[in-house]
Amino acid sequence: MIISLSGFIAAHPEKGMEKEFVRKSIHLLIASIPLMASINISITIGLLTAGTIIYSYSETLRCSGSPVFLISNITMIAARERDRNKFVLGPVTLGLGALLTLLLYPNPAATIGIYALAFGDGLSSIFGKLFGKHQMPLFKGKTIAGSLACLVAVFFTSYTVCGNPAKSLIIAVGATFIEALPLKDFDNLLIPVGSAALAQLIL
Repeated sequence: MIISLSGFIAAHPEKGMEKEFVRKSIHLLIASIPLMASINISITIGLLTAGTIIYSYSETLRCSGSPVFLISNITMIAARERDRNKFVLGPVTLGLGALLTLLLYPNPAATIGIYALAFGDGLSSIFGKLFGKHQMPLFKGKTIAGSLACLVAVFFTSYTVCGNPAKSLIIAVGATFIEALPLKDFDNLLIPVGSAALAQLIL
C-alpha cells in the first residue's frame, strides 16, 4: 500500500503531494498532545507556548533575510505556494489551536478537539488532493473526498474517546462543517476549539 501510494504521488507531481505530506505530518504530531497533557498538563502547555514563540521569532527572522537553521528549512519545504515570501502562519495557528483547546476545555472534550485537528483536518487535505475530483458547492476549494475523510476520521477518534456512536457522529459532522469553511490557516484554531465545545456540550 505504501509503495502504491508513493507511486501515485510520484505520478502526480502537480498536486504538490510532497509538500502536503510534510505539512500534514507536522499536523499529525499534534495528536501526541493529549497523551503529553495526561502526564503533565503544565509542561505540555509550556512546551506549546514556547514552541509557538520560538517558531514565530524564527519565522520573523527568515522573513527579514536571516533564516534559522532547520526551522526555516522545514518551513520552506512545507510552505504552500500562497505563503511564498510571506510569514507562514500555519504552525502558529496549529500550536495556538491545541493550546487554546487545552486551556478552555477539560477532558474528554479537549482530547476530542485536538484529535479533530490532527486527524480530521490532517487527513482531509491529503485525501482531498489524492482523490478529490469533485468539489463541494458553496465551499471554496473543498472536495467531497476530503470532507468524507474528515468525517470518518473525527467520528472514529471521537468514538475511541467517548464510546458513544451517536454523539461521535454529531461531533464529526460539526468538525467537518468547520473544516469545509474557507478559513485558510485559521481552521487550525476553529476546528479544535469548535469540536471541543460541541463535545463539551453534548457529552
